[in-house]
Amino acid sequence: MFFTVFSILFFASCSKSKEKVASKNIKPNIIFLMTDDQRWDNMGCYGKPEFNTPNIDKLASESVVFDKAFQAVAICMPSRVTMMTGRYNSNHRVGFVAPDNFTLSQDDFSRSYPSILKNEGYRTGFIGKVGFTVSKKAQRPSTPKEHFYKENLFNTFDFFAGSETTDTKGLVTWPESDPELQRIFKPGRQNSTRTLRTGEAMLRFVDTQPKDQPFCLSISFYAVKHDNNSHMYMPHHDLFKNNTFSVPENWVEGANEELPKVVKENARGYYLHKQRSSTSAKHQKLVRRFATQGYTVDEQVGFLVEKLKEKDLLKNTIIIYTSDNGRFQGSHGLFDKCLLYEESVKAPLIVYDGRVASKENARRENALISSVDMAPTILSFAGIKVPKSMQGKDISKVLNQTQNMDNWRDAVFMEDLFLVDIFKQRGKPEEVVLEANKELIAKNKSYRSHGVRTDRYKYFVYYEHNPKIEELYDLENDPYEQKNLVNDIEYINVLKKLRNRTEELYQDILLK
Repeated sequence: MFFTVFSILFFASCSKSKEKVASKNIKPNIIFLMTDDQRWDNMGCYGKPEFNTPNIDKLASESVVFDKAFQAVAICMPSRVTMMTGRYNSNHRVGFVAPDNFTLSQDDFSRSYPSILKNEGYRTGFIGKVGFTVSKKAQRPSTPKEHFYKENLFNTFDFFAGSETTDTKGLVTWPESDPELQRIFKPGRQNSTRTLRTGEAMLRFVDTQPKDQPFCLSISFYAVKHDNNSHMYMPHHDLFKNNTFSVPENWVEGANEELPKVVKENARGYYLHKQRSSTSAKHQKLVRRFATQGYTVDEQVGFLVEKLKEKDLLKNTIIIYTSDNGRFQGSHGLFDKCLLYEESVKAPLIVYDGRVASKENARRENALISSVDMAPTILSFAGIKVPKSMQGKDISKVLNQTQNMDNWRDAVFMEDLFLVDIFKQRGKPEEVVLEANKELIAKNKSYRSHGVRTDRYKYFVYYEHNPKIEELYDLENDPYEQKNLVNDIEYINVLKKLRNRTEELYQDILLK
């Protein structure tokens, strides 16, 4: 009798131990949610409840919310490649303008997080704006007329519904045998917009997920970029049409004459501000429309969480929410992005881990994070060794608070390689474009810049301008970057240190 009871207890104990070991070995599902041009503070959990993002706020209430996450590059094409590959723009060289206007080679894409996860047994999906082109070899220009997604991405993604800029032009979907996926994107559907269709496809992926396989789903919303009626779900616009939004302290009415001359004369954000956000009425109209699209995205996030619960998947799923870049919305007298001020480069970053999620484990995190960290972190979640090609850091130990912060980075590197005058040359022979780039630099019209963001300071330099133009801000005392301290003698040591740090990080990026 004793032996029988002992045996039952012993084997039951062994069984439970095996279950615990097995549960630890289960690969988590990973969902990477990215919006387009969503400014970091355009949601409730980042201090702006007027934007009405209840589902994202609820998710954030059980997540780690990062308050010092930044874009390594703040414009869509290179930013997306940076997050997929874990490499800086100056290293992967995928961007809009020469000389860094290459496509991403198949060899480089094979070392992106979706490709690696696919090879490790994950079911992979992509829905939304791709924003870059993969080709057999890296080639110019980076924006060919055809992208050949099926030829170049079919072996990486099991489920795909993507296009370059909008799902009404050049959309490619597979599996073609899925009638529901084809129905979602059937032309002419009534009461359907790009964000709703993206949400439906996202739910379809979850509905078709096998029970015995982990998945990684990358969702790239077309919103909140652009603000025409056709881009919005207009019933949601009615929720905001009478709202008056708060105005940032650094919003500028009319032209901002304090900007560097090279920016005022050459950067598109300066003249677009005059057209689109330079008066109170224009600013309010613009923000209402970004808020509308943010609300529609938020609704899809809510649907996603409920679907994961319904399928009993949420408790083993990690959800990352971020954006590809910010948007000035009139701050600094600018409309666009790219330039290295906070509104452009600061990123929303929310990481929900269903395995540990709770209000008790939720917190705000001040560690310096870069968008280049996304790919290595996703691989780390899956227990996969990070390839040497990736230049970012795995932030998983920051998330679970086992990271020795004394050994964490002291600065994030940021760069802007976009020049609108060279972008306008696209389509011309490459030798013509490269020569135009040389002439523009020689005429002192380049505003390419790079720099660093530390816990307290921001430094960047327009390095192709002669003489170089530098900006330095003490963000602890000047969070809206209104006082350039480059010529303040009290900050000379800070300036020298950050100049050197910028160059050190830049050279390291080029060499790796």
